[in-house]
Amino acid sequence: MFDELLRAWDGEEVVVRYDAPSGTWMFVCVHSTALGPAAGGTRMKTYAHLRDALADGLRLSSSMTRKNAVAGLPLGGGKAVLSVPEIPNGEARRSLLLRYADVVESLHGTYWTACDMNTSPADMDVLGERCSWVFGKTEAHGGSGTSAPATADGVFVGIRASAKHAFGTDDLSGRTVLVQGVGAVGSILARLVTDAGARVIVTDLDEIRAKELAVEVDGDVVAPEDVIGSECDVFSPNATGGVLSSESIPRLRCRIVAGAANNQLAEPEDAERFAEHEILYAPDYVVNAGGIIHLASLEMLGETVEERDARIAAIGETVTEVFRIADAENISTEQAADRIVQQRLAESAR
Repeated sequence: MFDELLRAWDGEEVVVRYDAPSGTWMFVCVHSTALGPAAGGTRMKTYAHLRDALADGLRLSSSMTRKNAVAGLPLGGGKAVLSVPEIPNGEARRSLLLRYADVVESLHGTYWTACDMNTSPADMDVLGERCSWVFGKTEAHGGSGTSAPATADGVFVGIRASAKHAFGTDDLSGRTVLVQGVGAVGSILARLVTDAGARVIVTDLDEIRAKELAVEVDGDVVAPEDVIGSECDVFSPNATGGVLSSESIPRLRCRIVAGAANNQLAEPEDAERFAEHEILYAPDYVVNAGGIIHLASLEMLGETVEERDARIAAIGETVTEVFRIADAENISTEQAADRIVQQRLAESAR
């Protein structure tokens, strides 16, 4: 079932555990420890096929290697997926998380985990009862809390750097930003770009949430099915991945794509499609690194809030360097970002 996926993967190891009491399959994917312990969130999700759960973990762990490397953090890449029959609550959830914590603890620090889809700082508190390798616990339990504001800050910095490259100025006044997905990160981002003078269009599968935020920021709402093709200056995907494809990219009516969603490209070759449509793509793992920067800076490196903020601000410099390399070498921005990643991995090896 998994052999084809694992043969095509270039990571280090995968830990698989079946949790009989809950019917959950646990996958801990350690892609790289070249720069330090592998780090990445724990995703809890119901999948149509078990193979999809492992594929998600493998793909996301690889992205975390790139994200942590390009952010200049002493961390490798990893990801965990809890493939659940249904999202648990109450004591069933707590019991599952404790058993999962035992799995992470058994790796003795090879993998550090944090929040991801359908997991929260409160869940990290539960993991912390049995596991030492946990980022993002609540402040009451010795953690730094949610990383969502830092993620949004990083995307905002990335959008401004992209605007500088595309329009000659990072001033967002009068620009239109379409924020797809207004959850923990997207809602904060919508407020940030509004405060910077931009007009905001929001969309979300939760229609009420989208409408309430639109009222708050004096913006507009577009239906989820109408996002691709809506005219804007900046399209910011902040929901699920895979939204940028051979089918959707030609239909985009924007100048810039920059958002927090992981794995935005449906296929790697989709990175080549933006140039022919004069769209500037800021690679997702470059601009959405604010969250892991927040966690690593405050909880692992012992830095101050000011030092953390300086690291997040540096995302703008990295985005600018990505665009410079892409222009100079006539390659996609995804390839340019990967050049930076490979350089840092090579320097570590030396």
